[in-house]
Amino acid sequence: MIEEATRTGVEVMPPIRHWPALDLTGTDFDPVLAELMAEGPVTRVQLPNGEGWAWLVTRYDDVRLVTNDPRFSREAVVDKPVTRLAPHFIPYPGAVGFLDPPEHTRLRRSVAAAFTAKGVERVRDRARAMLDELVDDLLAAGPPADLTAAVLGPFPIAVICELMGVPAGDRHSMHTWTQLILSSAHGKEVSERAKREMSAYFADLIGLRENSAGQDVTSLLGAAVGRREITLDQAAGLAVLLQIGGEAVTANSGQMFHLLLTRPGLTERLRAEPAIRPRAIDELLRYIPHRNAVGLSRIALEDVEIAGVRIRAGDPVYVSYLAANRDPDVFPEPDTIDFSRCPNPHVAFGFGPHYCPGGMLARLEEELLMNALLDRVPGLRLAVPPDQVPFMKGALIRGPECLPVTW
Repeated sequence: MIEEATRTGVEVMPPIRHWPALDLTGTDFDPVLAELMAEGPVTRVQLPNGEGWAWLVTRYDDVRLVTNDPRFSREAVVDKPVTRLAPHFIPYPGAVGFLDPPEHTRLRRSVAAAFTAKGVERVRDRARAMLDELVDDLLAAGPPADLTAAVLGPFPIAVICELMGVPAGDRHSMHTWTQLILSSAHGKEVSERAKREMSAYFADLIGLRENSAGQDVTSLLGAAVGRREITLDQAAGLAVLLQIGGEAVTANSGQMFHLLLTRPGLTERLRAEPAIRPRAIDELLRYIPHRNAVGLSRIALEDVEIAGVRIRAGDPVYVSYLAANRDPDVFPEPDTIDFSRCPNPHVAFGFGPHYCPGGMLARLEEELLMNALLDRVPGLRLAVPPDQVPFMKGALIRGPECLPVTW
C-alpha cells in the first residue's frame, strides 16, 4: 500500500475496520485485533461509541514512541467525540488521565511516594495478613467455592483501600462504584453517576486530611491540596483513577488463575519451582489480554510519520499494549507462555508518562496470591469445565465473573 502510494504520489489510506466490543472468554486473544496486527503496524479503526475513526498502532517500538512522544496529546482529546469503546470517558476533563507533562508530572508527583518500592513495601505485611485471613476462611468453609468471591475480589479491594487510606467500612461502596464505572452494560448515566459519587466521597475524605502527615494516598493528596500544589478537584479525580485501577487486579488475577488451572503443567512447575514465580508473573502479565479493545486515545499535535504512514495533526491515535506484548520482533514465539523468557520488557502497565503508577503494587498482589493459593491449597482445581466459567460481559476490563474451584 505504502509503496504504491509513493510510486503514484497519491496518499493511500488504510481501510476503516469496525472493531466491535466482543465479549471474549478465557485468555483468548481478540481475533479482530489479531487481524489488524496482520494488516499492518498502523491501521484505522472505528469503535462502538463516539464518532469517526482513529489510527491504531500495534508494533512494540511504535507503541512506545507514541506513548512517550509529546507530539501525541491526551489533553487534546477532551471534548472531542473520538471513536471509543466506552460510552463515556472514565477520567473527568482535567483529571490526570487527560493531562500532558508538565502538568501531568506535577499531579503524579503528589502521590509518588505511595507507589515507590518503599511505599508498596509499607503495605506488604498488612496485605499478606489480610490474604491469609481470606484463605483461612476459604479452607474453613470447604469446597466447592467461588475463588473470585472468596479471595480474588476482596483481596485487591482491601489492599488498594489500605494504600488509599479508605476506611474498611467503605470498601463495599468503593467496589460497587468501580463495577458501575467500568461497565458499559448499565449505560452512560449509571456509570457517570457512580463516578460523581466516588469523586464526591474522595473530595470529602481528602478535604479532611489537608494537614495530614500520613503516607496513604488520600493523606498525601490532602497535604498537597493544603499546600495549594494541586486543587481538590484534581486530587479527587486522581484518587478515583487510582482506586479503579487498584481493582483491576481482580480481573487480571481471575484470568491468571483460570489459565493456570486449565494448564496443569504450568501450575505443577510453579509449585515445584517457587523461585521462578516472579518471572512467571511477568510472563503471565505479558500474555494475558487484560482489557477489551483499547483505552484512551491521543491526538496528534502535528504531522507524524509512523511505519511509513502519515498521521496528520488533529488525528486521534490509539495504541494497543496487548498487541505490543505479542510483537514477534521483541517476544519470540509470542503466543507461547515461556516462564524462562528473559528479558521480558512487556508493556502490560503501559509506557511513558502515563505508565500505571500501581505496577509495583499489582506485582506484589499477584506474587502474594500465587504463593498463598499454590502453597496453601495444593489440590486447587476448577470445579466446572473451563468453558463453563462465566466471563464478564460489556466490561472494559476482561475477567471471569466467578471462578468455581474445588480442592
